[in-house]
Amino acid sequence: GVVEGVKISSQLEWQELLRDLGFPVSPLGGVCKNAKAAQEFYFDIEKKRHKLPFDIDGVVIKVNSFKLQDQIGFIARSPSWATATKYKPEQATTKVEKIIVQVGRTGALTPVAVMDPVKVGGVTITNATLHNIEEVQRKDVREGDTVVIHRAGDVIPEILEVVLDKRPKGSQPFEMPSKCPTCHEKVVKLEEEVITRCVNPLCPSVMKESLKHFVSRRAMNMEDLGDKLIEQFFDAELVQKF
Repeated sequence: GVVEGVKISSQLEWQELLRDLGFPVSPLGGVCKNAKAAQEFYFDIEKKRHKLPFDIDGVVIKVNSFKLQDQIGFIARSPSWATATKYKPEQATTKVEKIIVQVGRTGALTPVAVMDPVKVGGVTITNATLHNIEEVQRKDVREGDTVVIHRAGDVIPEILEVVLDKRPKGSQPFEMPSKCPTCHEKVVKLEEEVITRCVNPLCPSVMKESLKHFVSRRAMNMEDLGDKLIEQFFDAELVQKF
């Protein structure tokens, strides 16, 4: 391609031009002469991954020559001349202090593990959703358990498994409450669903979360009206019902 009279013919030349123009370009990139060198680059970056001043979840391997890129072409909108190579999410071990139950805008009760703070991929993790009672039973997560966690997709905290030989004596399986932890009305679990729900439309948690969703960017997009203000309105009893 040509950029203001400067002819560039490769990915490397393009990055050098960007660097000359003052754009930030990572010094970690480079040209690999063959597939083996590309593999070695992949593993070399993996060793340096956690020392970098930013988070990465992999590296992208590209064909250097623009001419070859044109010949190789695209599949739909994805280039056939480039591929992302991902690393396994970083894991850590921590302790489940307690399992709380949160109530969402649809009344769904969600068990959440509250854990000793632990760093995973440069981020401190304290909570991990357990989704529903079937997920809790499948993984058999209990209060007091030592668990292995990671960030699914390097983003969402997730409990992978329980370290059973560190389970405290006398631990009990987690059970969903029979009453809503917010309004204390009886909860319902339909046979065809895995989710337990509070069906009280005036439940404070249901109303709070519904309003948070209503004013959010994905809904009415009300600026300067966020979660904290909604909480304060309810706590001050300025909002009590729809």
